[in-house]
Parts: sequence; C-alpha cells; structure tokens
Amino acid sequence: MDDGEPRQALAELYRALGRHGLIAGSSGNVSLRIPEGMLITPSGGSPDSTGGEALVPARLDGSVLGGAQPGAVPSSEWHMHARIYGDRADAQCIVHAHSDACTALACLGERLPPFHYMIANFGGDDVRCAPYVTFGTEALAAAAMRALEGRSACLLANHGMVLHAGSAAGALRSALLLESLARQYLLARAAGPLRLLTDAEMRDAHIRFRSYDAGLG
Repeated sequence: MDDGEPRQALAELYRALGRHGLIAGSSGNVSLRIPEGMLITPSGGSPDSTGGEALVPARLDGSVLGGAQPGAVPSSEWHMHARIYGDRADAQCIVHAHSDACTALACLGERLPPFHYMIANFGGDDVRCAPYVTFGTEALAAAAMRALEGRSACLLANHGMVLHAGSAAGALRSALLLESLARQYLLARAAGPLRLLTDAEMRDAHIRFRSYDAGLG
C-alpha cells in the first residue's frame, strides 16, 4: 500500500496538535481515511515521538493491515474513529483530544451553546456533549455518533472532544477553533451572564457561512 502522503499529512497534524497544546503525551489520537479503512496513531503514541512510519493502517474492524510496524496496534479509541468513518461519508480526518477548555466544559457535562456565531462552523446551533461512557469502547463510539448527528464535532463528558473534517488541514483548523470557542465561552461565563444568539440569528449565520464557503464572503 503506497500511503506515504497520508502518513506525512497525519504525522504533521499530530505534531501540530502537540505544538498547539491540544494533545499532551498520549492523551489524544488522530486518523485519516484510506481506501482500505483508516490510518491511525498507535496505542500509547504521542506527538513528539510518533513519526509517519509508526502510524497504523487498519480496517474499520480494527484489524491491522500490512505496512504497520511489528507489534503495532491502533489507538484504544479506534472504535470511535471507525464508527465515524463508517457512518459519515464526509469524514476524511478525525481528531480526538483532551484539550484543556473542551475537556473542562465536558467535565461539567455541558454543551457549547450558541454564544458566538462561529459555532455554526460545526454544523448546528451548538456543540453537543455526549454522556460519559468508558473510554475505548464501542459504547463510547455509539454515544459520540448520537452527539455528532448533524454536527462535525462534539464534546465527550468527563473525557474530551472529537471532530471530523474533510482533510488534515481542515481538522487542525477545526480543532483550534473548537478549543478557542470553548475557552472564550468559559471566560465569558465566569465574567457574568451570557447573551446567547437566537434561533433566527443562528439561522442567518448558517446562511452566511454557506455563502462564505461558496467563495461569496
């Protein structure tokens, strides 16, 4: 399997998430869709120690494909990645992280509400929080998919966040934006009561974003 370019793109994404402080140690994982399934970070990997050669090609049932290093196994969260790829045709790259602000909000068991129009970037009027489920399980994958319905990102209660995008570059932009919005929301809420955007205001934001995506903004 000639996967040199996907390996390079995914390794660069992993390192970038580490540089930006969104993934510390082995507390997060990333993957890319490939024709045979997915290319995913290995169990126990970290951004500063995992190069492209250590990434694990796997089928969506978790079985390892040729091209993996001897003894390599996919991230413990491979169920969640596989479920997203299996259910969402638009998902080409996935980031799962325990970034500070997203995790703090997730530990409150709360969604990210429409306090800012940029929430529309993730497909809806909020970013939902999935209920707590034990990590690395099919049950967590199912809970994440319910929270991702009509969305490209969700929080995972007492855990972190997960999102998907159309490319590695898009996934990095989305991860940075989600963390920034979560941090801004927590700061604003600590300062006083928030004004949330109305349904009509969010509807206008979605319309505007569609025009922007079409290059009209």
